[in-house]
Amino acid sequence: MIGAVVSRYSLTRNSDHAGEFDVTIMDTSEQAFFREHEGQIYLRDGDKRPWLNDDLQSFTPLRFLPPELMDYQGRALVIDPDVFAAGDVWDLLSRDMQGHAILCRAKSGSKGRKGAFASSVMLLDCAQLTHWRTAENFAEMFSFQRDYMDWVSLKLEPAGSIGPLEACWNDFDHLDADTRLLHNTKRKTQPWKTGLPVDYRPADTFRLFPPRHWIRRARRALFGDYRFAGTYKRHPDPAQEAFFFALLRECLEEGLVSEAMLKDEMARGHVRADAMSLLESVPPLAA
Repeated sequence: MIGAVVSRYSLTRNSDHAGEFDVTIMDTSEQAFFREHEGQIYLRDGDKRPWLNDDLQSFTPLRFLPPELMDYQGRALVIDPDVFAAGDVWDLLSRDMQGHAILCRAKSGSKGRKGAFASSVMLLDCAQLTHWRTAENFAEMFSFQRDYMDWVSLKLEPAGSIGPLEACWNDFDHLDADTRLLHNTKRKTQPWKTGLPVDYRPADTFRLFPPRHWIRRARRALFGDYRFAGTYKRHPDPAQEAFFFALLRECLEEGLVSEAMLKDEMARGHVRADAMSLLESVPPLAA
């Protein structure tokens, strides 16, 4: 939740049009369909595994909820809670979508070459997305009619409905003068988690090579999902760490985050143990 609050603040802080759009945080606790399927087996990348609401990325089906929340009218920008505005998001919200229902960028690496899109940042024309029925689509994963990876990679969308989005609007762990939306997408190096025990399940599609895939499966079978999974590492770019904590400090100064809330999140293992000292040492952001 700390990441989500900082993300929301960054969107309005860095826009000259902050009064012309609303920012809503969608919370998994507000959607009954998550609770109803806790522990049930679902289909993911051809494999079957239990759905765990405590997993770090269990929120991802919420990416498909905005059109319903907006009664399938208007335009929505949906972003993950680890995406932070470094530029004016109005430039994206007000652009011509050229008839597309969705604007987003392709995934990086082999996934992108296989046609997978990054649904972590999407500009949506809600009127064209009436087939997005999140609770119904979510339930289809448990009857094995819908594969999670095909769903979140947008492989189930009609041909021609997706238009390209420049990388600067979903900049994967890259921050420079051109970055508009910074996405700390590499989970193991998210700047606010350094040093904490890993609390997510890496993808475990079985492959003979490299051996880490079957070693990972053996570890899970013997010790559970997270034991011996290691700890979060420091982000390789100090500027991205400083950017997040400078935003967080402003949230504290503005009263959007309380010190008590921050310390509670630290105690729960959601924010790194040295966060308070980092807040004192990072340089301020430019106005």
